[in-house]
Amino acid sequence: MDIRQLRYFQAIYEHGSLLAASKRVHVATTALSYHLGRLEEELAARLFERTPRGLTPTAAGERLHGHATAILRAVDIAVADLRQGDKEISGTVRVGMAYSAVRAIGVPLARKILGDHPKVQLSLNESLSGATFQSLMRGEVDLALVYNPPPDSRIVSRPLLVERMVCVGREDLIGPPGLPITVEELLTLPIIMLQQGVSSGVILTELDLLKRIESRAVLKMNSIQAISGALRERLGCTIATKLSVNIPVAEGVLSYRPIVEPNLSRELCLCEPAGAPRTYVLETVKTILTGLIVEAVESGAWEAELRGPEGSVVPAN
Repeated sequence: MDIRQLRYFQAIYEHGSLLAASKRVHVATTALSYHLGRLEEELAARLFERTPRGLTPTAAGERLHGHATAILRAVDIAVADLRQGDKEISGTVRVGMAYSAVRAIGVPLARKILGDHPKVQLSLNESLSGATFQSLMRGEVDLALVYNPPPDSRIVSRPLLVERMVCVGREDLIGPPGLPITVEELLTLPIIMLQQGVSSGVILTELDLLKRIESRAVLKMNSIQAISGALRERLGCTIATKLSVNIPVAEGVLSYRPIVEPNLSRELCLCEPAGAPRTYVLETVKTILTGLIVEAVESGAWEAELRGPEGSVVPAN
C-alpha cells in the first residue's frame, strides 16, 4: 500500500464510481481499477460492492476510509509544514470547543489569529463537550477544549483549569441567590440535565451520585438554548458554571447558588490525538489558546482555577 493508492481509493470512495474518480485524480479508469484490485488483494478484503449504480463501500471500505483520511491529512500537513520552514505561519487548524469555552475565548481567538497570523485558516466548531470529544476521535478537528475527557490512550489531554459548578434557576424556585445549596437539597428540586456535557461530566467519576441526580431529572436535553428557555420558564433548575449563565444572571432573569457537600467542579483540558505531528501552525494555535485562557482567568472574566501541565494548581497573579 502506498500514498498514491490511498488517494485513488479516497477518490473512488467519495465519488462512488471509477469514471468520476478518474476525472478527479486525472488517471484512466483502467489504471484506477488496477490499483483498486491490487489494494484489495493486499488487504485480503473487498472494499467496494460493484453494482449497476456504481461502487458502494463495504464494512472494510468504511474502515479503510477512516484510516486513509487520517493518513492523507497527516501527509499533507507534513508537506506543508516542511515547505513552510521559517516563513510566515500558515495552514488550516480545526479547533473544537465546548459552549462555555467559546463564550470565553472564541472571539478573542479569532481576533488573534486574524491579526497576528492572517495566513492561518481557523475552523472553529462549537458543540457540547461530549460531541466535541467525539469529533476529535473521528479526526474532524485537530485540537479540542473538552470538559472532563474520558481516559483514552489515543488522546493526549492537558489540564488547563477547573471550574466550580452552581445550581442555576429562577430565584423563586432555587432560593436565595449566592447562598450555598447542598447536593441533598438540590435533589429535592426539579432538575434539567444535558444528556451530554455539563451535568454528566461534572461528576463522571462519582457514578452513584450521578445516577441519583439523573433519577431526579424532569427533563434531559442536548440543547443549551432549550435548557435556557426552560430555566426562564421555571420548568426546573440545572447544574452549570457562572460563565455559562452570566448574561441572564446579570439581567436578573436567573440566579445561582454554589453547590456544596460535596463541591462539584469540572476540569477543562486541551486534547489532541496522541502522536499528532508537531507542526508550526498547530503549536502556534495551542500557545494562543492556552495564553487566552490564562488571560481570561487572571482578569476575572473566567472564574476558574488554572492548572499546570501535571494538573497542579497555578497560583493567581
